[in-house]
Amino acid sequence: MATAFGGFPEAGYEFLRELKENNRREWFQPRKEIYEATVKAPLGELVEALNAEFARFAPEYITEPKRAIYRIYRDVRFSKEKHPYKTNAAAGFHASAAEKESLAGYYVSVSPGEIEIAGGIYMPRPEQMLAIRNRIAEGWEEWAALVGDKRRQRVAGEVKGEALTRTPKGFAKEHPAEFWLRKKQWLYWDTGLDPALALRPGFVKEIARRFEAMYPVIRFLNGALGGRKALRSEYF
Repeated sequence: MATAFGGFPEAGYEFLRELKENNRREWFQPRKEIYEATVKAPLGELVEALNAEFARFAPEYITEPKRAIYRIYRDVRFSKEKHPYKTNAAAGFHASAAEKESLAGYYVSVSPGEIEIAGGIYMPRPEQMLAIRNRIAEGWEEWAALVGDKRRQRVAGEVKGEALTRTPKGFAKEHPAEFWLRKKQWLYWDTGLDPALALRPGFVKEIARRFEAMYPVIRFLNGALGGRKALRSEYF
């Protein structure tokens, strides 16, 4: 499996900076080949390098670049912000099982202003939320040990996500997992890396060690979702 990622070229960052200032079709179309060569191609190399890392600890998350890479084109149909292009380069990694759309996953995004590294489930449907809450309630001690592990927190941070203001229906307010049962999302989201790191070969290892640290929590979440029928949702 190819692992030839040597870092994003500075020309790729320069393209994304200019795109942010000229976010319109008339500017992008004559420069599409520059995008393909300096942004999309290196992103594909990053995906392949991360796939080689997944082969060590989570082979079910190996994802072909054409499936992993997010399109640069924005869906503006229901958005007030009408700029047609994204100004970041992003990829998502999804379990290879048939029910992949029900499973938690991984995400990485690169831009001149910010690096994002994430893992978990971002916008679960109601059926998914209930399944995860039930698993946390039933396996509370295991969940508490996973999310409270200090070594994991030092690498991946803490599990985050929006939450309800009250305990969801069907769960006791006195349950020791009540804080986690109110969550509507369960995810890691790291934005603390210097964007310049993406220009270096070592970027792969920095992502991979975070993804590997997240994996036991990802696996726990998927234990609630793994056997369920695929549902369309926004996921990593």
